[in-house]
Order: sequence, then C-alpha cells, then structure tokens
Amino acid sequence: MNILVINSGSSSVKYKLIDIDAKKTLAEGGVEKIGLPDGFLKYKKPDGSKDIIDLGLTDHQGSIKAVLNLLTDPVNGCIKSYDEIHAVGHRVVHGAETFTKSVLITEEVKQKIKDCYDLAPLHNPANMTGIEAITALMPNVPQVGVFDTAFHQTMPAKSFMYALPYKFYKEDGVRRYGFHGTSHRYVSQRVADFLGVDINSKRIITCHIGNGASITAVLNGKSIDTSMGLTPTEGLMMGTRVGDVDPGVLTYLMLKHGYTAQQLQTIINKESGMAGVTEISSDMREIEAAVNDGNERAQMGLAMYEQRITKYIGAYAAEMGGVDIIVFTGGVGENQTGLRYDVCEPLAFMGVEIDLQANKSRGEEKVISTPNSKVAVCVIPTDEELMIALDTQRIVSAL
Repeated sequence: MNILVINSGSSSVKYKLIDIDAKKTLAEGGVEKIGLPDGFLKYKKPDGSKDIIDLGLTDHQGSIKAVLNLLTDPVNGCIKSYDEIHAVGHRVVHGAETFTKSVLITEEVKQKIKDCYDLAPLHNPANMTGIEAITALMPNVPQVGVFDTAFHQTMPAKSFMYALPYKFYKEDGVRRYGFHGTSHRYVSQRVADFLGVDINSKRIITCHIGNGASITAVLNGKSIDTSMGLTPTEGLMMGTRVGDVDPGVLTYLMLKHGYTAQQLQTIINKESGMAGVTEISSDMREIEAAVNDGNERAQMGLAMYEQRITKYIGAYAAEMGGVDIIVFTGGVGENQTGLRYDVCEPLAFMGVEIDLQANKSRGEEKVISTPNSKVAVCVIPTDEELMIALDTQRIVSAL
C-alpha cells in the first residue's frame, strides 16, 4: 500500500510517499513560499540527489497538484499514475478534546477540525487546505487525520487543567493540550522496541528538542504530562518561542509599551527564545559556534536552554516516581552531543551516567548511557511521517 503523507502549513506543503508494506520511502520533498513569486518545490530524486523546481504557485491546491505531477513524472517520478496512491494521511495540529486518536476524514470530521480553528488559528486552517486540495484532486482516495494533540488526551485533569476560573475551561476550552504528540508516541514505542522492553511497564521521558521543543512523561505507554500547553508557546525555551514565563510579564509589557495582543503574540512566538536572548540566531548550530568563540550571550542562552530541559526531566521523574528511559529526538536532540551531555550531567543523582564515546553518535538509534547507568538514555530519530502512514494504513485497511 502506497500512502502519501501531507503536512500542509500556512505557506508550505511537505510530503512523503511511503510504501508502507515495505516501510520504504519512495519520494519526499516540499513546496515552500506558496503565494509568493519565488515559491519553489524542493524534492529528492530517485538517485538520492536533491533538486529544486521554481513554481511561484498561488495556492495549496496548485502546490499539491505540482507534487502529484512530480510523483508521476516519467523521469523524476516514482509512480505511473495517481491510482498508485492508495490513501493520504494528514498531519493536523489541533484536535482539542474531540479527537483522541487518528480518524478517517469525513465531512463531519472536517467540520470538527474547523471548530478547532480558534485554538490553532495558524495551523488548523492550513492543515485543512491540504485536506481540501486532496479532496478536489483525488476525490475517491481515503484520507486520514492524525492529530498532534491526540496522544496527550490520556493526561489526567491535574496535569491538563490551569488554575484559572473553571468557566474558561468549560466555555472556552482553555487547558493544556500538548503538541508533538505523534513524535512522542513514535519514539516512546520505538525506544521500547529498540531496548526489547515492554512499554506498558516503563517510565519514559521523551525529549523532542528542535526549533520547537517539548518534553512528555510517558507512564506505561500513556502520556500523563507534557510541557506545551494550550498553544505550542508554553514549556521549554525554544528557537524563537519564549516558553514558560510569568504571565505578569506579558501584562506589564502590554501596559508599559502599549503592545496589542497581536504584537505580543509575535514577540513571544517569533522574537524570543534563543534568538531573542542571544540576538544571534535560533539555529543551535550557530549558537554552538558562537559559544565556542567565547560569546558570553550565546553561553548564557545555551545554559538557559539546557537548564530548562534538565528541570522538566527532573520534574517528570518525580511525577512518575522515577524514570527508566530518557529519549532524545528532534533535530537538536538527535545531533547536539554537547547539549545531551550537559542536560544529563546534573541528573547523576538519579543514577544517570552518559557514555562519552557513545554520545558522539549523531542522528542514529543509540544507547548513550553506560551499562552501569540506572536510567537508559537513548537517541531515537523521530519519524512522524511513518507514524502517520501506519495509522492511515490501519484505518484504511479496516474499511
């Protein structure tokens, strides 16, 4: 079964075509800068090399049409016709309390996704454009929605409720939802398989550390707490997001500088985090280079970034009564070896011991703790597309 995985953003469409039976990626790439004259389609060719096609497409339907045309291209394609795409799986960011698992997309499901627009105004409308584009271009192909928030719907109320007047939860849905759920679900199960243990009897802390970052406490295979909240802004310090901050700071800045809510939203989501503190970059590779050059602001920013990861791991270990496995994933978690060591060093009191040689590994499945470590520390590259494809296969096969 060939499954096309679509991640439709506000100005981009990422795709991956997967032969799910062989668990083999047939094609991947993405359209960027949709709606701008310099928009382009970046893709991986059958020989593994990469290429770019200048497009300047105005909408998502035209962009997905370009992707489908490329997939069926006689030279650079991998299939002969659309008929060889048997199902489409979509990443959908917010499912609120409505969606606790992946679902077949119907007209009713589409409406419920739209009902979540207020909770994810930047993401859900963009996700819907991808769904509607596939509906228009391939009306008979089944589609499945896989929700970032679904994995975290097992959290107890004590973890997801905010200490605000209850009416805001009851009337407006204000609560912690959490994100990166597909990644946390994948790596928690994958690390259990990798280590040959039963996920249903383990305490696992998954650290998805990239430009966006979140940590989840996974107890016996279920998410019981996570660092992101109503929005992806809460929790860890990130590339451009502020993470945890005293809400009084925000009202103070609004009153002092006259910021509108929209202006403040831009500051906390796009101008804060590592980029805001260091005034260098949101890219951890550039921060690491600046640290090595002795830049004090970069050193401070990195220390802040690492301390918050350590703090959440410690908190979740306490919440679960200990931890058996710590997992690093995401672009930073999979590749920044120094960060992994610095995060884990203060956890020595819990019996965490890092193997310096093993920790040199980048981007591959690896145990990076010593044999004597009381906690297994692992790197597991995430594969959200595979998780989406597997959910899509399971749902479509049952039709």
